[in-house]
Amino acid sequence: QVRLVESGGGLVQAGGSLRLSCAASGRTFSNNGRGWFRQAPGKEREFVAAMRWSGTTYYADSVKGRFTISRDNAKNTVYLQMNSLKPEDTAVYYCAAISGGYHRRVDDYVRDSWGQGTQVTVSS
Repeated sequence: QVRLVESGGGLVQAGGSLRLSCAASGRTFSNNGRGWFRQAPGKEREFVAAMRWSGTTYYADSVKGRFTISRDNAKNTVYLQMNSLKPEDTAVYYCAAISGGYHRRVDDYVRDSWGQGTQVTVSS
């Protein structure tokens, strides 16, 4: 079973940047890729970005052109580079392991793979 730990969140002004990390341990490549989701207070968890081990990447329309998902195989880590941050990007960000052929829904991810999340706050 893969275990994931997110880090890198913080407080940043609008227009700033942050890089989130999702470090894996255990069966690190036993699934189909990694995804990032976020959840703001009172809202449902929403898809942000995903990467399959083939290298194919996917983004939500709201972050396309501003966020980039990448990986470092040697470190068993997937990153989410977030640029031009907006106040509406404020949320807890989670990573998880893709379980099958889809990637935009929470149910597309291995249930026990979700990390504890990292808070991102963007001030205006």
